[in-house]
Amino acid sequence: MSDISLYLDEDVRALLAEVLQNRGYNVSHVLETERTGISDAEQLAYAVKHEMAVLTHNIRDYVILSKSYDVARKKHFGIVVSEQIPFNELLRRTLKFLSSNTKDSIKNRLIWLQDFK
Repeated sequence: MSDISLYLDEDVRALLAEVLQNRGYNVSHVLETERTGISDAEQLAYAVKHEMAVLTHNIRDYVILSKSYDVARKKHFGIVVSEQIPFNELLRRTLKFLSSNTKDSIKNRLIWLQDFK
């Protein structure tokens, strides 16, 4: 089982969190944490505080955040970005990502879920 804790941004379907949780993964969705409507920067800061990687479809904004963290030498626990894709494909790629990475291997990295086709 993966040691990665995953935090799903509000643009990711909450169903993904439910399915992954049922399979034993440590996953939270912004709906569960009652953090909807909060800025991306605040979402990332929350994820960092809780040592979680973020999964989002908001590619543009999170690429910018990743670069700003890099420039400022701020640490994060991974930013995983994905285009909007059908749910079954999103689940398949997320499972492949989780099974082939560790918490340490994704620290401070921007990961493209499309690399896990």
